[in-house]
Amino acid sequence: MAMAKAQDLVSSNAVVVFSKTYCPYCTSVKKLFNDLGVTYKLVEMDVESDGSEIQAALAEWTKQRTVPNVFIGGKHIGGCDDVFALRKSEKLVPLLTEAKALPGSS
Repeated sequence: MAMAKAQDLVSSNAVVVFSKTYCPYCTSVKKLFNDLGVTYKLVEMDVESDGSEIQAALAEWTKQRTVPNVFIGGKHIGGCDDVFALRKSEKLVPLLTEAKALPGSS
């Protein structure tokens, strides 16, 4: 069930951030996306009743157990360091634009 739910969320949203409310790395990614005006689906796994199952499914699917676990345009991006590396290399905004996740990119 959790794997199907995670895959459905990723396939039906331009950007998905699997997060935990208390995680400072998650907060950094959410702040960056909010500052950029990104439209994204946020899944706080410490709040969701099946959050631990979703996290286990993501670990199996992406080989990444940590959060944040970020997907853009259906592609697994990785975690906080990966998102900020994309930003530094100026590849993040084009990815978000291609996924139609930024204002005016629809």
